[in-house]
Amino acid sequence: MNTTTTAHDMHADEMHVENVLIKNANSILTGMHGAQARHQASDIRISAGVITEIGDDLEALPHERVINARDCVVYPAWVNTHHHLFQSLLKGEPWGLNQSLTPWLAATPYRFRGAFDADNFRLAARIGLIELLRSGCATVADHHYLYWPDMPFDGAEILFDEAQRLGMRFVLCRGGATQTRGLEAELPQALRAEKFDAYMADMQRLVKHYHQDSAHAYQRVVMAPTTALHSTSPAELKESAKIARELGIRMHTHLSETVDYLDCAQAKFGMTPVQFCAEHDWVGEDVWMAHLVKLLPEEIQLLGQTRTGIAHCPQSNGRLGSGIADIVALERAGVQISIGVDGAASNEAADMQSETHAAWLLQRARKGMLATPQYAGGQFEGGADAASIEDVIRWGTAGGAGILGLDDLGQIEVGKVADIAIYALDDPRYFGLHDMAIGPVACAGRAHLKALLVGGRVVVEDDQIPNVDLKALAFEAQQAVKTLQQRVLVA
Repeated sequence: MNTTTTAHDMHADEMHVENVLIKNANSILTGMHGAQARHQASDIRISAGVITEIGDDLEALPHERVINARDCVVYPAWVNTHHHLFQSLLKGEPWGLNQSLTPWLAATPYRFRGAFDADNFRLAARIGLIELLRSGCATVADHHYLYWPDMPFDGAEILFDEAQRLGMRFVLCRGGATQTRGLEAELPQALRAEKFDAYMADMQRLVKHYHQDSAHAYQRVVMAPTTALHSTSPAELKESAKIARELGIRMHTHLSETVDYLDCAQAKFGMTPVQFCAEHDWVGEDVWMAHLVKLLPEEIQLLGQTRTGIAHCPQSNGRLGSGIADIVALERAGVQISIGVDGAASNEAADMQSETHAAWLLQRARKGMLATPQYAGGQFEGGADAASIEDVIRWGTAGGAGILGLDDLGQIEVGKVADIAIYALDDPRYFGLHDMAIGPVACAGRAHLKALLVGGRVVVEDDQIPNVDLKALAFEAQQAVKTLQQRVLVA
């Protein structure tokens, strides 16, 4: 089943797009590979939301808005391929702060999941989306798994609505579980697993109501059981893949975040986690997995052969002590690479500049840690060649767009949709840079966002988002955290 986008379905912002000329950029990074990763020109013309010309000394046309990008660097807008937005109100939660994955799940997200109502769920989504938006992110894939029988609110409706209000592209990875595991045994009966038929019926509803096929869609729906090993039966997992492909949608789940996945798959199914997924049709170009930290060489080979993708989440994997995914080996094998911030309950810096900075450093650290000392000639083989700034930008832009099937996005080149971030590097952390282009990734922190364009429309200007009061948002967040804490204590 393939849905067709009609005028009624179209994101309202697509109908109100300015023609824009970006002038005098210090640097333009394209999201492409090798020699094409940087454009030598300084100007970008955007017409009807599409990049139509890149060059020097372009003259403004009538009715064309000019953005002066002097001393600024220009990137494709980031594409975040894995998040849990509800966790934006669970940052630094003390019970889970120093726990590894499984006890952290029990201590924080599962303990608080029933405390969310429509209002604080909406607030959490808004906070997470704004945090991403202000880092230059235009597209968010949220793995939303807060589902149980007779839920009192529709999380999908809230998520799509909040993203649309901010002018962002939103991909709903509809999570859920049809069976529970031990760490969920203490949950109230009301929060228990869904029935498989009900889960699939809701997938049909969501696809019909929200999913757009366009390669620059503002709304997508993805089949995303919470975990491949724990959340459904093997037969249901295979059936979910069949249904997803009949619906014409992509597939996403968590896999191999810790060594526990390998132990579990071997004990329950006598095979590795990736082999298990392959046996149940959960690999391929239309599938991407979050994490993939603990893999055997044969699993990497299988993922590459099938062109399966990864959402690399280095900060969350570090926060939980899970390890560092071998992105170098995965990409060499043919795996599609993207970057996700994961939920803020395990990553208190859930923005794409922080995430890409971590990816850049940790891939180098991983390779260096595994390197063999070579004392001949005083040489030591380190890992500084593991990932360049340009690699990380490509993973976080074009890589994510490709994994989501949004092939019109993620690159700055003629014919691509104008999702563009313009950074003004006017903070002391950038002073002294020999190459301004690397600043937003290399220097960490959040750069001053001169403008963020989504489909050619300016949605952030000079760090400001229309109709967003950050002081009021901070107060609401403080009150919501108190409410959630009280509800958990009462429960």
